[in-house]
Amino acid sequence: MVYGDSLSAGYGVAAGKDWASLLAARLREERFDYMVANASVSGETTRGGLARIAASLERHKPQVVVLALGANDGLRGGDPGAMRANLEAIVDASRKAGARVLLVGMRLPPNYGAAYAEKFRKTFAEVAASRNVPLVPFLFEGFAADRAYFQPDTIHPSEKAQPLMLETVWKGLRPLLKRR
Repeated sequence: MVYGDSLSAGYGVAAGKDWASLLAARLREERFDYMVANASVSGETTRGGLARIAASLERHKPQVVVLALGANDGLRGGDPGAMRANLEAIVDASRKAGARVLLVGMRLPPNYGAAYAEKFRKTFAEVAASRNVPLVPFLFEGFAADRAYFQPDTIHPSEKAQPLMLETVWKGLRPLLKRR
């Protein structure tokens, strides 16, 4: 189950071209017996994700949760401490439901101030360490500074960026997958 916000929901990208859909195709190509449920919601914060995690876990019964929330917390200037508590609670609920968890981090643009941006970035590593889950440090690794990979809003990745996002996530996800 991919559990994120608009960055994982494929906002502004043609159906089937978002990284979660590309993940489903990769799993089939590599003969992994997994289905991908994309339970991502545009605009979602970690607080909203926490509010709906139990229902999502019950509905999808995932073996693996790719947790990619937090960008909207940062863009709204949210408290990194509250974000951390929410992410930890989502990890805990996912594990209690029997799922392995991969945490996907995000970074903020420099206009949020160096101190806040650094505290935000470190929050993902702190959650990964406190809950002993693998971390993909930055979903936009390798292309964040290149506007050619973003839609005109300069926030949402374009279709061209989706395969790069998949490769970034795949590096952390592949070790969690089991062949059946």
